[in-house]
Amino acid sequence: MTVLVNLIVTLGMFYVVPVGLRLIDPTGLRGAARLWPLAALPGALCLWLPRGATATALAALYALAALALAARAPARLLRTRSLAPAEVAVLTALVSPSVAGTALVAERAGYRLFGFDLDILALTVPHFHYAGFTAALIAGLVCRASDAQPWARWAAYSVPAGTLFVLLGYFVSDWAELLGAVVLTAGMWAVALVTWREVRTAARDRVTGALLAVSAAVLVATMLLALWWAVGQATGIAHPTLTWMAATHGLGNALGFALCSLLAWRRLGTVRTDRALVTARS
Repeated sequence: MTVLVNLIVTLGMFYVVPVGLRLIDPTGLRGAARLWPLAALPGALCLWLPRGATATALAALYALAALALAARAPARLLRTRSLAPAEVAVLTALVSPSVAGTALVAERAGYRLFGFDLDILALTVPHFHYAGFTAALIAGLVCRASDAQPWARWAAYSVPAGTLFVLLGYFVSDWAELLGAVVLTAGMWAVALVTWREVRTAARDRVTGALLAVSAAVLVATMLLALWWAVGQATGIAHPTLTWMAATHGLGNALGFALCSLLAWRRLGTVRTDRALVTARS
């Protein structure tokens, strides 16, 4: 499981976050996106080292960058003075890597932060790169693109809320975590629905449409697995192991949802920019 989780986290650090930042704000976050690989390098390197002082120091460098990114959230809120659904999703995306970075430092130090097992801390790192950062980001983009239709508004609010409830559930109980999983799953399925019905059909090329279709379809399966695991944790019924979840839910969300979604939204952004240039020249 460790190797697979490390590969998923490495993808999140080096590709998902910087691409996501450009999608949030191509101008305002351009510098942060360009510099992010410099922070990702020690962050990814520490994953492959034994726990100890060196790994912890490298993890701390990544965590500092993530905290600096999180500091942009209140600054953005003060500037926009908006808690519209797309904005709530964007603010959640900006803050989420700092949770991942904090968990990474504790896990690499071998410190059971808040009493959590090291395995749980290790899985918190990919969770807040994908369920936290990527899912919230895509929910916000979908909300913007669909003119804040009801399902899109629900997604942009419920994905951040579900992520927060899952985090709080770590401290409260398995039942609270199950509530978070239900809310997050409902939000992610709403993202899938709007992506399939609105965003995919508006795509002007087959590759972009196919990427969006894959991302939507994968969410249905991966979030069903998340629900199964959460129900099992709360009730004691048979459910997948963490290793099996990493190989299915984790890998599916990383490649099928996050990677395909970001590739598609980058293509959508490029097409819009090209059209704007053509219009301006004509």
